[in-house]
Amino acid sequence: MFKHCVILAGGKSSRMGSDKTKLPFGEFETLVDFEVSKFDKIFQNIYISSKNHKFSDKFKTIEDKFENFSPMGALWQILSNFKDEYIFIVPADMPFISIQTINLLYENLQNSDIINPRDDEFTHSLCGFFHSKVASIAKELYENNIHKIGFLRQKCNAKTLYFKNNNEFFNINTPQDYQKAKEFLLQI
Repeated sequence: MFKHCVILAGGKSSRMGSDKTKLPFGEFETLVDFEVSKFDKIFQNIYISSKNHKFSDKFKTIEDKFENFSPMGALWQILSNFKDEYIFIVPADMPFISIQTINLLYENLQNSDIINPRDDEFTHSLCGFFHSKVASIAKELYENNIHKIGFLRQKCNAKTLYFKNNNEFFNINTPQDYQKAKEFLLQI
């Protein structure tokens, strides 16, 4: 069993038109409930990262303590809560990542600071294992108005692991994506 998982739920959901993390998904009340149920099988602690306690006290929350919406800021805030350990981070809008993929990422960490999955199209920089020691680098980048995770990867010992099945990394960003994800869920 792994120690910590953080689900990123602090985005604007601007393309969705409403908070996508609170959309019903399968038999679950919200997309976040779906992910917590899945990850609860392999992680001792699950946290939600968001701008506020939008799920009340239902889940442990790591609150973003900055005004703008920034992936770099979120990583800085998350990682600064831990000391000398790896944390698995996954976006709330990426519900199909498998337990097997998480295991493979962990098994291939070696001495890396960060490991992210990649497929034929993208490196999924907000999904993967991150060592808490990169919090200070994320903070420095954030304070210099650098918000793309690719810059953090360049400053760390980062690696990627290739996966052929890119369906696992499908992101729900629009109402059309949400409908497609619900259809895909029925097939698995």
